[in-house]
Amino acid sequence: MFHKLKRSVIKEILLQMRDPGGLIILFVMPLVLIITITLIQDSTFRSVSDTSIPILLVDNDHGTISQTVKEQLEKNGAFEMLSEIDGKPISEAFASEAVFKGKYQLAIVIPKHLSRDLQQKVNQNVQAILSDLGFEESETVIEEISPKEIKLYFDPATQMAFKNSVKNGIDKMIAQIENQSIYAAFQEQIGEDVGALFEEESFITFSEMKPSGEDEEVLPNSVQHNVPAWTLFAIFFIMVPLSINIVKEKQQGTLVRLISNPVSYAIVLAGKTITYLLICLIQFYLMVGVGVYLFPYFELPALDVSGHLFLMTIVALFSGLAAIGFGVLLGTIAKTPEQSAPFGATFVVILAAVGGVWIPVFAMPKIMQMIAVASPMNWGLEAFYDVLLRKGTIAAILPEIIFLLLFFIITVLFAIGYDKKERAV
Repeated sequence: MFHKLKRSVIKEILLQMRDPGGLIILFVMPLVLIITITLIQDSTFRSVSDTSIPILLVDNDHGTISQTVKEQLEKNGAFEMLSEIDGKPISEAFASEAVFKGKYQLAIVIPKHLSRDLQQKVNQNVQAILSDLGFEESETVIEEISPKEIKLYFDPATQMAFKNSVKNGIDKMIAQIENQSIYAAFQEQIGEDVGALFEEESFITFSEMKPSGEDEEVLPNSVQHNVPAWTLFAIFFIMVPLSINIVKEKQQGTLVRLISNPVSYAIVLAGKTITYLLICLIQFYLMVGVGVYLFPYFELPALDVSGHLFLMTIVALFSGLAAIGFGVLLGTIAKTPEQSAPFGATFVVILAAVGGVWIPVFAMPKIMQMIAVASPMNWGLEAFYDVLLRKGTIAAILPEIIFLLLFFIITVLFAIGYDKKERAV
């Protein structure tokens, strides 16, 4: 039996060696894919966090509020405020047109006399309060002051998360300015420092805590997501050439000759499993090597696998088994390569989409989150996350490993059962 298995593995290896184009697809294309995707995602991330986004500021106020808004947004570091272009002040019409055409992400229009009218309105309210409390002898003359509106023009293609972030930030700034104006007005009317009466320091603050309780903070980045995610994509993509291989053996009569030696179908599948499992592990180590050694040359974060490589290898091993199991089942059921190839490729893309490779599972609708739990690619991805980000042990990834192994066993048993049924007919 061992000799038959050995010869079966050698046969599969020789078949792969005779197809250099297939080897290029299996090994080189995933590397190109992971580098391209990571560069794109990291560049997008940097454009939001590291690079200043130019914003148009139409300052019709020329007062303390417009100056504060400008200073606070520039201090944030994510924005570059432009109030002039070619030495000329920006008008609201120019700003709205430029933003609508997509030349700028955002334009802020501050109305005339905003600072003056705000201060006047605050003074009136403070005087009215002091008068009601008996601090003012004469009645306050209330002058009608119309509300002011700060206009925000967004590029129609701007994401809603960016819009909400800017709106909340500006709303918080305006609230702080109004509070400071109220404090200043009370101080002016009372004639003494009201700092002791109005404590400006926030009573409620936020502090991000690390669930692990350790001092070292682990911040996930594009590399920590893309290396395991696209490694799984490459591993599961082998179901396409594997299924085609099985279909061709059936069409050419090779499988019948092998079994008539006699060699059981289980031995043939075992030889394919071992061979393609080696391919999966080579893919995995190539992808990890790119993350560790090549990404820094592209100014990307290096993948830190120190202390994690063994557990990551286990995850890759069982993920490969799951992919091989489905490839075997697909190749056994399919009648022609034209059936197995499109279906296999499409199914891998669906597994990647559902499994969280492209979009995080928590961002999906509820029904898709329920479907994602049943995706073998999601099991592998969660196991990789447990190792890389959550510093999990073998016990932490054991449930995902069991699911992947069961998926392999069930699919292979179905394939063997289907093959026996077809031969009995």
